[in-house]
Amino acid sequence: MGTMHRARVLAFQIIYSWDFEKKSDPELLFDSVKGLSPDEFDTASDAYVKLTVCGTLENIQTIDKAIRNHIKNWNFDRISRIDLAILRLSVYGLLFQKDTDGKIIINEAVKLAQEFGGDDSYRFVNGVLDAIYKENDKN
Repeated sequence: MGTMHRARVLAFQIIYSWDFEKKSDPELLFDSVKGLSPDEFDTASDAYVKLTVCGTLENIQTIDKAIRNHIKNWNFDRISRIDLAILRLSVYGLLFQKDTDGKIIINEAVKLAQEFGGDDSYRFVNGVLDAIYKENDKN
């Protein structure tokens, strides 16, 4: 597993953990999750995780609105917490990290969904993110 994939996994785990207690400080979550796998991250990976997690949580209302607007025949509250954490992380990337190709963000999200989600999670995540990507790409 490459360093950036491990960084995305860590960011996903932090966002997933935050969802259980929304008042948790992202820095504390970062330190507690990072302690599970010390020495695996370099300074750039640490910076990526902190930027991505803090950016996601700071923009959570915009991100959740984008997700709500692009789920069809599904209720936002029924999305599994794992899928939701992957979607939040990835929608942040699509909307706010313009220096990263959206197709790469979607591909990484699908990998996370295959690794951590249910049997059909990757299809659901791919569909939602693809719709957001296409709409955002037009603007």
